[in-house]
Amino acid sequence: MGFLADSIGRIKPSPTIAITGLAKELKAQGKDIIGLSAGEPDFDTPENIKEAAIAAIRRGESKYTIVDGIPELKQAIVGKFKRENGLDYKTSQVSVGTGGKQILYNALMVTLNPGDEVIIPAPYWVSYPDIVLLAGAKPVPVQTTLESGFKMKPEDLERAITPRTKWLIFNSPSNPSGAAYSRAELKALTDVLVKHPHVWILSDDMYEHLVYDDFEFTTPAQVEPNLYDRTLTMNGMSKAYCMTGWRLGYGAGPEKLIKAMATLQSQSTSNPTSITQWAGVEALNGPQDFITKHNKVFKERRDLVVSMLNQSKGLSCPKPEGAFYVYPSCKGTIGKTAPSGKKIETDEDFVKELLSAEGVAVVHGTAFGTAPAFRISYATATKDLEEACSRIQRFCGSLR
Repeated sequence: MGFLADSIGRIKPSPTIAITGLAKELKAQGKDIIGLSAGEPDFDTPENIKEAAIAAIRRGESKYTIVDGIPELKQAIVGKFKRENGLDYKTSQVSVGTGGKQILYNALMVTLNPGDEVIIPAPYWVSYPDIVLLAGAKPVPVQTTLESGFKMKPEDLERAITPRTKWLIFNSPSNPSGAAYSRAELKALTDVLVKHPHVWILSDDMYEHLVYDDFEFTTPAQVEPNLYDRTLTMNGMSKAYCMTGWRLGYGAGPEKLIKAMATLQSQSTSNPTSITQWAGVEALNGPQDFITKHNKVFKERRDLVVSMLNQSKGLSCPKPEGAFYVYPSCKGTIGKTAPSGKKIETDEDFVKELLSAEGVAVVHGTAFGTAPAFRISYATATKDLEEACSRIQRFCGSLR
């Protein structure tokens, strides 16, 4: 590549951001597009959180803060972990970043060396393997199946661990599949990890509050206290609190890791936005009742989408326990011909043809490491979802 670093050649732009961008461009050209590619709630940020930010601006909270978070926010995070997860942390064990992505990035960058391996259950969020590659290490995907509800089995985890394994990245409820591990399923995995003291656990709990049907959320360090000293438990404001654009994420773990992450952050972005941090204090300490209200709507949408997709020719869609995604298999459409005359050979072909024929933007499964499938985000207006699913049914019916 000459001028550019080798490391940038190892990664690609985020496919979810690319498809969302393409859908926005087509919309701007006047085309009738329904975008189901972005993972962000269509609900607005709750008023009390907005007001806390406005009050912070008025109070002049506009100076640099401590690199990895104001004491008030760290204290609120400590309170959250205790209250909701039964986990005890000190403020010195908490790191605040510009979105959950920075927490992940910092943690992996300060711990990975060339030759290290990171186990990532597939399908996975698109950024996990790329950040690992950027750090010079090797992502080790562990395939899950539609039949298992896209959940990793303990024996598959055991098989993937080698002397070079440094981390397991664990995400429940999962982006892109919405799969959430019950306490018993999680315990079976932590039993494996207890036997391998060199493996650290990065638990991405971003969708913790988005669970349905009486599902009870648990996190690895809570289920297996023996893993506490080698677990980074990560979360953020974007999904449950409808604050995607505010960019605020946090993690808690062993002090030596948190300190190293702060060192890296001091030489990259410095502190997350001061105003956003004050909004975060209110989000964690303020009323939480809107979450239940939103979840009721999300559950109705999930049920609608799962039902309509399963009535589409060639698609098969499991019912996820959490998050706001479904991950249907489109195996039954492979080898067929689209209205345009193009033969569908991959899930990427399926997604492109669906966009051009029906104006529905979804993300192809190859991007998430498990194909042929695609991801739909149902965090969008119910009437748009219904229309989009009707179009998908029509498109699937038109394949020959």
